[in-house]
Amino acid sequence: MHIPGPDPQDDGGASAVAAAGGLHRYQLRLHEVYGPVVRFQLPGAATAVSVADPVLLEATAHLDERPGELFAFLDPLCEAGNLQMLPADEHTPWRRLLLSVLAGRPAHERHFAHFTGAARELADRWAGRAGGEPVELQQELTALSLRMICGFALGGADADTDVGRVAAAFEEVLTEHLGRLYQVPQADPRSAERAEGALAYLRATVDRVVAAHRPAGRTDRSDLIGALVEAGESPARIRDTVMVTLLAAHHTTGVAVSWTLHLLGRHPEAADRVAAELDRVLGDRAVPDYGDLRRLTYLDMVLKESMRLFPPGPYGARTTSEDLVVGPYEIPAGATVFYPFWAVHLNPEHWPEPERFDPERFTPERVARRARYAYVPFGIGSRGCEGAALATVEARAVLAVLLKRLRFDAAPGRAVTPVERFVLWARDGIHMTVRARDGHPREPAP
Repeated sequence: MHIPGPDPQDDGGASAVAAAGGLHRYQLRLHEVYGPVVRFQLPGAATAVSVADPVLLEATAHLDERPGELFAFLDPLCEAGNLQMLPADEHTPWRRLLLSVLAGRPAHERHFAHFTGAARELADRWAGRAGGEPVELQQELTALSLRMICGFALGGADADTDVGRVAAAFEEVLTEHLGRLYQVPQADPRSAERAEGALAYLRATVDRVVAAHRPAGRTDRSDLIGALVEAGESPARIRDTVMVTLLAAHHTTGVAVSWTLHLLGRHPEAADRVAAELDRVLGDRAVPDYGDLRRLTYLDMVLKESMRLFPPGPYGARTTSEDLVVGPYEIPAGATVFYPFWAVHLNPEHWPEPERFDPERFTPERVARRARYAYVPFGIGSRGCEGAALATVEARAVLAVLLKRLRFDAAPGRAVTPVERFVLWARDGIHMTVRARDGHPREPAP
């Protein structure tokens, strides 16, 4: 059967994407008009097919190749080959190794105090502004996210490592390379030169930390670098893996927390329920222990519903190596299969009233009745995000610390508009007023 879709355009579809306000919104419109499977033009891909039905996605979950043109922007960060484009025989063992660290409880527990300590510092700073000017969530929370992942990836093995400087350097590199990807002109003509210097510093820092592991045999498998050293990976591959891990995790947690606080500000009844749960589980404690997370069930449901409505990464892509049948359609070999995560999450066949904020969608009973791929904030299959479990632990820890202490309300007169910036970003920021919760005055950090 012929796959429906819009007529081809001479510019490869770029003007249609721009007119819709970005690729994520373009996907929503395409699926509203043409149904769950749509053929469309995608700059950098000769043939693209978008699949927004979670049942039909099952037929694509085995795909293990990414379209090179769409991931070429990572080439400058990877001296040992673009890690996002590894062939399956290399990718599978590399992924297994990453999952042993990033998805493992030992690593999460080892770094949990670092996560909550960093969150508490931010809570202290925001508590000092209670009743004052609104805070802009995204910038501060993504900076917090980067500090946390830097500490995790570098393992704290080198006391001379300035995580703050690492975070600033990585932001410099990321801004420059994403600017090239999205063809954003840089105001400073020396930005490219500064980015190259920052990249050299980051590589030298990672190399120094790697060297600190080797002589003493420091190969703790709850430490990313230690696990890579123990596995016998080359220095270049270790360095590239750390760099790509920083990239992938750079904004994920901060963006997820920002959108969650935004939604709680618009739904005070849900914010009240989160606060009551935190008081019940934590009592007088300002921060949770790792074991508390499994008892914060409503907070977890709120986070999941927030990532359904605002998935940090709004889409993904794979390449077919042979003809692929998806429902009544046949996708040809060499085509790009496009995963519109946002459109999947708003599919009314699987999410009644899809734009309504309802954390109860994630009770165990309702999850069990839903299609497996109806909720895919971190992708699907063997190329899904290896850091999904870590990002979730970080986000829940940060939310628990902030919401135990503070109440967030939408700042008046501030529109919040989602746009693409490698992640689903709010174009003009997410500005919220902050106040101490009743009965929870400002607490000094220990």
